[in-house]
This record gives sequence, structure tokens and C-alpha cells, in this order.
Amino acid sequence: MTMTRRTYITYVLILGLLTALAPFSIDMYLPGFGEIARSLGTSVARVALSLSSFFVGISLGQLLYGPLLDRYGRKKPLYAGLVLYLVATFVCMQAKDMDTLIILRFIQAVGSCAATVAAMAMVRDLFGAKESARVFSLLLLVLGASPMIAPTAGGYIVAEWGWRVIFLVLLILGALITLMTVFFLPESYPADTNFSLKPLPILRNFLSVLREPQFVVYMLVYALAFAGLFAYVSGSPLVFMDVFHVDKKTYGWIFAGLSVAFIGLSQFNSLLLRRYSSQQIIRVALTGQVVISIVFLIGSIAGWYGLGYTIVMLFVFLACLGFTNPNAAALSLAPFSKNAGSASALLGATQMGVGALASVGVSVWSNGTATPMVAIIAVTSVLALGVLVVGFRVAAPRAFRGST
Repeated sequence: MTMTRRTYITYVLILGLLTALAPFSIDMYLPGFGEIARSLGTSVARVALSLSSFFVGISLGQLLYGPLLDRYGRKKPLYAGLVLYLVATFVCMQAKDMDTLIILRFIQAVGSCAATVAAMAMVRDLFGAKESARVFSLLLLVLGASPMIAPTAGGYIVAEWGWRVIFLVLLILGALITLMTVFFLPESYPADTNFSLKPLPILRNFLSVLREPQFVVYMLVYALAFAGLFAYVSGSPLVFMDVFHVDKKTYGWIFAGLSVAFIGLSQFNSLLLRRYSSQQIIRVALTGQVVISIVFLIGSIAGWYGLGYTIVMLFVFLACLGFTNPNAAALSLAPFSKNAGSASALLGATQMGVGALASVGVSVWSNGTATPMVAIIAVTSVLALGVLVVGFRVAAPRAFRGST
């Protein structure tokens, strides 16, 4: 699609903000775990279940929005999800007990995932298969505002005004993103009246997507590799604030600093794509991710790492993930045009479903050390590399498209 530079930047900015809505909703309240636990009379581990319920909500919700995006176009389902998000966020501010907050976070996630699925599908609609890897890298630049700004701001908000104000800030942010979407983002895919919303045709459509070997391989690589990030997000409040005893504000700055690796390398990925294919980049990056995660796990079990070395190991891991993520996303969606909404939904649902399991695993196996978090990072990284190697050999290389 031919467009001016100004239009290109506008679209990328809004799509990036839509993609960042769910991460902002995750990252901003992380420094408030201890305060929420004290306020609602529960434990930090139980508060972490509200994060897990958010991941589950996003995973299930994306399967709902995928067919709707293909049937009604991109914007109508997107508007519905944004309204649901705004209502749930407003009610979150009023939560009086932990069970209620866990349920509300699930509903909030169902609303926010409309933004995630629609944004990914619209990237494919507006920019095509070859350009999408570069656009995904640019989206991560906008998305980078979440881990760099949200936890730091959240730490100061909790310290000054309490955890409920975090949801007020999210409400305002969601309203602003909604307005930008309404006025500045075009409809990128016309409604398809031939697309049935009956259960059986929807199931057939999802199955047709899953018959594409390239999608299945890179969907699993994307989800498994990214699960390490979910483990890190879920485990970092415990690791940094309870194990290493940093305060809320310092935790926010550490989290923001580590995000520089993930975001910075994703931008360098755009430059590498001028000389190398996405397939070449992802193989090298994922191999590095596996090596660093195994070294990290061995050192964690042996008790080698203090605060400084833990930060360094996470920095290198996230740097590798910054290459893996945009290329896996682009390669998984490359074969599709008509079913991009459903493919995007399956991609996001798998990512969030595996991420939710990783998040729950960190909470369930919590033992007062960093080892459970690091173990999940290592296991998911190894599995991702295994899927990439085996999948590429089983499915003939000629079946993989859009790799440049």
C-alpha cells in the first residue's frame, strides 16, 4: 500500500499504542503488588493471580475477536473491545477484595486483546508481507514505552497516591487511544458478509489457518520464546523486591532499564533485515537466547548471581528476544491475506495461553529465589529452538514464504 511518510508514521504510532494497551495494563501495576496485597488482605503470590487471569483473558478473547475482525472489518470489533476495556478498568478502581479484582482483570484483558489482534491484522492489511517485519519492529519502539514508562510511573503512583490511581491512569490512556483510533486510523479490511460466525464455519476457518505449516511452526516459536518474557514479568516483582530488597521506585527503574535491550535490539533488527532474511536472523537470535538462558539457570541454581549479575543476564536474554519476536510474528502471518484476522487471533491466543501457563508456573513454584523464573525462561527457550529446527526440517523449506 502506497502512503506518505507522515501517514506511515501516524499509522505505526496508533497501531503501536493499540498493541501497547495490554502491556501497559500489565506493567503499570507491577510495583503495586505489595500495596495491593496489604490493601486487600492477601499475599503477593495471590495478587500475581490477577496477572495470570489477565493473560488467560487475552488468550481466550483473541479467539473471539479473530472471526469478528474477518466478518465485520477491523474497526467495529475494535471499538467494542475498547469500550469493554474502559468499563472494566473503571470498575477495577472500586475492587474491594482479591477475587473481584482477579475477575475484573480477566474482563479488562478480554477488552484489551481486541486492540492487540486488530493491530496485528491491520499491519498485515496496510503494509503487506515483506514490510510487516519492519513495521513490527517499529511497533516495538512504541510498545517500548510500556516497560520503560509504566512500571516506573506505577512505582511513583503507588508511593504517592495508592494502587487504585493506577487504574485511573489506565482509564485515561485507554480513552485517548480510542479517540485516536476513531479519528486517525482507517478501516483496513471491508466487512465480509460471506464470512460465517456459526461455530462450525469458524472452526473450519481456524483449521484452514492451522493447515499452513509456516504458520504453525512460527506460531509455536513465537509463543514459546515469548513465554520467557511473561515469566520475567510475573517473577520480577518477587525477585527484585523480595529477594534483592529493592524498593518500588528502584524496581521501576530496573524494569525500565532492562526493557532497553528488548526494544533497542528490535530496532536494530530493521537494519539487519536489509541484508539478512527473517529466517536467518531468528535462527541466530534464538540460539543465543537458549545459550544465555541455560547459563542463567545453572548460575541461579548454584547461587552465583547477585543483583548485578541477575540484571546482566536478563538484559542479554531480552536482547536476544528483541530479534526473535518481530521476525517470528512476521513469518507466521506472511502466508495470509484473507484470513489475517483469524491467523492473528490464533497467534495471539497461543502466545498468551503459553504465557499464562508460564506466569502461573512462576507463582505456583515460587520458593523465594529467582530459580523458578529462570527455569521457565530456559525451558521455553529450548522448546522454541527445538520447534524451529524440527519444524523447518519436517515441512519442506519451499513451504516457508515471506522470509525476506
